[in-house]
Amino acid sequence: MVGAGPGPPTFSAYVFITAACRRIHAALSMRGIVRTTPARPTAHLMHSGPRSPRTAQFRAQAWARTWLACALACAGMAWAASPAEGPQHMPSPDWRDQILYFLMIDRFANGDRANDDQHAGEFDPTDGAKWSGGDLRGVRERIPYIKALGVTGVWITPPVANQWWNPRSHYGGYHGYWATDFSKVDAHFGTLADYQALARALHGEQMVLVQDIVVNHTADFFKYDALPDASDPARGLSFIRDTQGQGAPTQAPFDRNDPRDPAQRGQGQLQQAVYHWTPDIRDFADDTQRLTWQLAGLDDIDTESPEARRALRASYGQWIRDVGVDGFRVDTAFYVPPAYFLDFLHADDPEAPGIVRVAKETGRKEFHVFGEGFALDKPFDDTQARRIDAYMRMPDGTRVLPGMIDFPLYGTALDVFARGAPTAQLGDRIRRRMQVHADPWRMPTFVDNHDVDRFLAQGDETGLKQALMMMMTLPGIPVIWQGTEQGFTDMRGSMFAGGYRSGGRDHFDKAAPMYQYLQRLIAVRRGDKLFSRGTPTVLRENRVGPGPIVWRMQGEDGSIAIVAINTSNNSVLLDNLETGAPPDTTLSTVFAIDAGIPSIAVDDKGRATALLPPRAGVVWKSLGEWAKDEFRLRPPTIDALPQSIFTEDFYVSGTAVGAEPVRLVIDDDAIHGRVVRPKDGRWEAKIDTTRMIDPEVEHSVVVYESASKNASERRTFKVARPWKLDVFVDDPQGDDNGPNGRYTYPTDPGYATHPGDIEHVALSTSGGALKIVLRMRSISTAWNPPNGFDHVAFSIYIDLPKQKNGATVMPQQNAELPDDMQWDVRLRANGWTNAVFSAEGASATAEGKPIVPAARMRVDAKDRTITFILPATALLFAKELDNARVYVTTWDYDGGWRALAPQAGPHAFGGGDGARDARVLDVVGPLKIP
Repeated sequence: MVGAGPGPPTFSAYVFITAACRRIHAALSMRGIVRTTPARPTAHLMHSGPRSPRTAQFRAQAWARTWLACALACAGMAWAASPAEGPQHMPSPDWRDQILYFLMIDRFANGDRANDDQHAGEFDPTDGAKWSGGDLRGVRERIPYIKALGVTGVWITPPVANQWWNPRSHYGGYHGYWATDFSKVDAHFGTLADYQALARALHGEQMVLVQDIVVNHTADFFKYDALPDASDPARGLSFIRDTQGQGAPTQAPFDRNDPRDPAQRGQGQLQQAVYHWTPDIRDFADDTQRLTWQLAGLDDIDTESPEARRALRASYGQWIRDVGVDGFRVDTAFYVPPAYFLDFLHADDPEAPGIVRVAKETGRKEFHVFGEGFALDKPFDDTQARRIDAYMRMPDGTRVLPGMIDFPLYGTALDVFARGAPTAQLGDRIRRRMQVHADPWRMPTFVDNHDVDRFLAQGDETGLKQALMMMMTLPGIPVIWQGTEQGFTDMRGSMFAGGYRSGGRDHFDKAAPMYQYLQRLIAVRRGDKLFSRGTPTVLRENRVGPGPIVWRMQGEDGSIAIVAINTSNNSVLLDNLETGAPPDTTLSTVFAIDAGIPSIAVDDKGRATALLPPRAGVVWKSLGEWAKDEFRLRPPTIDALPQSIFTEDFYVSGTAVGAEPVRLVIDDDAIHGRVVRPKDGRWEAKIDTTRMIDPEVEHSVVVYESASKNASERRTFKVARPWKLDVFVDDPQGDDNGPNGRYTYPTDPGYATHPGDIEHVALSTSGGALKIVLRMRSISTAWNPPNGFDHVAFSIYIDLPKQKNGATVMPQQNAELPDDMQWDVRLRANGWTNAVFSAEGASATAEGKPIVPAARMRVDAKDRTITFILPATALLFAKELDNARVYVTTWDYDGGWRALAPQAGPHAFGGGDGARDARVLDVVGPLKIP
């Protein structure tokens, strides 16, 4: 990374670490710890002859171990010191190689307790809606902790002056996105001097500073109760005064928010308004609403107003000049026209130039600006990715923002690694992001952030490790959200002892398992630019469910690495991978989630076959080591299938050389396939189709001979088994009022249509699979949810009669199941979450053990139906569901079950005591499957 001032050398981390590794490797050789061998030609050159595969594997593994150890050692030497005082400004780095640590100032570290409480009723660390006390001085004090993780920069939430407490929404601006003055530091966060000191400290460590900014809206000071009259924007208008007594932002021109005043309204020839006089967005598919109406009640800035544009450029240019900010993340970029950013970045205005011009004045030639476009694509679709790309490139190819956050990759990664979705969804996403985006290398990628449920709130630790491994080995700018490295499950829990949901202790533990895992993983990415600058090609994926996902990374210099991840609980077969590595070489293990995964040999055709353990992840790299050809025996074969679609079990057959048994590997599962001993060179086996419930999915079958590590070519087929309707019941309308009929919905208008009222439930089965269809009184999409519904959350409990040790407690709902029912599997779903749990470890506060795959979901807004399909694997490998029972409940969920209070609030249910009363709105069941 390019930089100035004290700190590590400015040349490539790869060169630095590799050189150090060679010195350490030589020292270890003198002590007999590792074996030295003469220098070998690189992989693409001719070699003098075959080398023992064991020798090659030993050398490759020794070098890989030494390299990783050195990378971590060098990281420790470079990152252990306290933050150095650096310059206010430093040149831009190559953003492809950056790794960012994202933190929320209020929830990260408290360096000055004197600024915690500004006495406006806004401070209470026990309340997630209020301020906790984190500040810029606290961030600066914790730079050594952040640096030691291995990241190259810090991205902070907006430090600008915010609305402290909004009495209408019962929420505060601790997060930084409700500005009252874009040009000042909020008093809770410290002073301009504190911010400047933070920038210098980061630059002293050659780390970049990225500031979150907002151009779409200010804080909430006015609202419309109905659609306004274009000729009279004062009609239906009401104002909100915060607890400071303010009814408008304090910064001009954004203090002009009263359309009753013609000068502020912008009527006729008078000064143009700086706001859109509009209500909340009701239809996110309507571009006019999306670009000009209020998002979640926040006052929408008219970004076509020359005065508003000038004020925003001036404010944000100031942070670059005065503080030394190195990049911006633009909040809610989707709610501003893409063309606006051409002016924001490049305006030729002497008084308020575009921020790229300002940055160049400070020596930053590649000031990075990336936007937020919260949109998740459905599987095998790129509609939203193309919407996101439209903010980076105009239709004529004109560049707009240098980057956008890759939300579609996040959504797919969550589905695959937390919910057990088919890994083919990730394979498709990787291909599409390389096709759709001109520069995915500068698009930030993430697994957790401040607006979505934590990965560990819906998946397990191994899945998180795999997701992070994916992020660190694909193009993009990896982003670590605070607390991920400490195993957080709470979305916005504080890192410091006095903050919200901190448990009364600090969470800056460098010995935490996930922290140390990330250190290893980041060292690999920073140590080899193949992973930050290379191009991926997908080699293997599973279209059925959990299983392998494998891609090849090819560097600018032709270097090759193979990244392989197994999301299944079974070992999988990676057969005949087209590695792209030179024939008769070794792919060396340079990183693995868990130890024990060996290097693999490449055959004379450049292919490799290997078994990958359950839930494993590995990176193999071609280091130019030669291996003896082990693939001289003729592989087994599998005959052509008689048809492409089957409705029941069927037989397959083929040939095999010798008498060694062969295994039928179906959908990459190397464990459960039938083992067959050939007779007279032929074999035959039956394929069980009981669990194959999706007629659109293409299945695969391979024959594998473990003795020779040979695999046949693949055959593919589809299965269309029928569903049987077992239960069909109506539920009364209007019974969505809790166990005793006293509950009321939150007062926010989004709940007025009773989105938690179930009208009908249908249960169907196919072998051990279950389909649940719910018809609702209404389906809301007011918050633009990726799952197709919001303002309601489902907890569905399933009692499997052949399972023992079920639970009666309904986790986090203050309730027990009725009629002596015990659940074995539980589904929790809302507009952003889809998670399945077993009863193992479940309690009143613990949800149980996450299991995969999650349910497949379909929403039909016209018919008001929400469908969940649970395959047999999600139901603990059930073979049939006779006498199973199902219990369906509704409530709402937003980072946790929505609050219940004696009196309803905007986002709290009324009519009960949240500490003890059941969080259940409507119920159906228990329903018994005959």
